[in-house]
Amino acid sequence: MLLALSATAIVIVALLWEVTLPQLQEAWERHRARRARVSRWDDSLGAYDPGRERRAEQRARQLLRSCVNGEEWAMYRDLGFLRVWGKLADGPTQGGSEETEAGAPYAYLIYPHKPIVAYLPQTRTLLNEYCVAFPDETRPYGSARLPDSDDVLAKWMALTGDERHLVATANMHLPGRQVDPRQVRRDLWRLQMWERERTTRERRREGTGSLPAP
Repeated sequence: MLLALSATAIVIVALLWEVTLPQLQEAWERHRARRARVSRWDDSLGAYDPGRERRAEQRARQLLRSCVNGEEWAMYRDLGFLRVWGKLADGPTQGGSEETEAGAPYAYLIYPHKPIVAYLPQTRTLLNEYCVAFPDETRPYGSARLPDSDDVLAKWMALTGDERHLVATANMHLPGRQVDPRQVRRDLWRLQMWERERTTRERRREGTGSLPAP
């Protein structure tokens, strides 16, 4: 009886081995091929460096600082965005209307990886959002996302170099499509406070900010 059971078990194991062996071999070959692809990638491009993005952002900040003026750099460093004054005679349309509010001067806020927001400084009225993209075309680590400061610099260069072309080619949307209007208004208030404090410091530094003696 025991001998018969042993023989039966041996036959079952042999049959299972014959069935599973091809699957095991196929899985092993896939594993080896995957390891070979990873090895070739590492040999040609180098091992992935988790600190690469941080160093890229540091280089981008240095480049941005060398291109913008001192006030703009301080604004970006302290607030996280840039303001660019508009220069077009007609200005951007307000929500599809024919002209801006009473011909008032206008400006833009540039955020990293967000649409450019046009607004009226006097009333803080938001005009439009201009969605533009500047993908990273570098190799071998090119991706669809530039470092934050590179993205801000690209938008700054586009606005200051050819504002009309950017406004004409960007995807224009009403305020609030991608950037929260409450955030923009908070940022405009922060910008106003920042400029006031900066003006006060400069006057004190120049000796013109002291109050007259009673």
